[in-house]
Amino acid sequence: MYATWTIAKRETLSLFYAPVAYLVLGLFTFIASMIFLGLFDSGAPASMRNLFFWVAILLAFVLPAVSMRLLSEEIKSGTLELIMTAPVSDAQLVLGKWIGALIFYLAMLSPLVLQVLILELHGTPDYGPILTGLAGLVLVGAFYLAIGVFASSLSDSQIVAYMVTALFTGMFTVGLWMIGRSVSWLPEWSKKACYYLSVVGQYEDFSKGLIDTSNFVYFVSLTLFFLFLAVKLVESRRWR
Repeated sequence: MYATWTIAKRETLSLFYAPVAYLVLGLFTFIASMIFLGLFDSGAPASMRNLFFWVAILLAFVLPAVSMRLLSEEIKSGTLELIMTAPVSDAQLVLGKWIGALIFYLAMLSPLVLQVLILELHGTPDYGPILTGLAGLVLVGAFYLAIGVFASSLSDSQIVAYMVTALFTGMFTVGLWMIGRSVSWLPEWSKKACYYLSVVGQYEDFSKGLIDTSNFVYFVSLTLFFLFLAVKLVESRRWR
């Protein structure tokens, strides 16, 4: 656990020192603020539901920029081989990288808290859906970052890592959602299955103020699955 936490702290600090991380943070804050202002109406209910919906989709294409360097940079610089000679297991390495990126992601969500305060000044928000919506966004981000750790273990190219991550997150978020809602020639059961398997379909209950065990299991199981794949890919590098 100590090794995992050490790697996580190192990764968090390196993200806060990386210029691209501030670019991602600024881009996310700007777009989320524009969405908030676009939805903000003095006569409308004081709700964050629509904002959270669009933020969940936005994160599918923003978070890959945070995770693309996690292992790709170590592979390219040759430091991954040095880390492998240290008394650190592959699981500790992958978990430490993922936790470090997750801490940075939690900082990324801070502008949303500011928007909640603005909502409080202009209305009477229902904090139940807001809190469950934020909790759901944490699970969504953890899932996206697990895909990112897996993709960054595939190659020493950060661009490849970004594209592979965005492909997976886009498929789970927009692809399955659009198939479930728009493809008319598919059987009804397959459309329902696609929507159920999409991030949008699983996140919907959180944005409504509901916490269903199946939604929680969906995000946790997929997160663990992609972290497991990343561990196996790092492990395979020991035999090359």
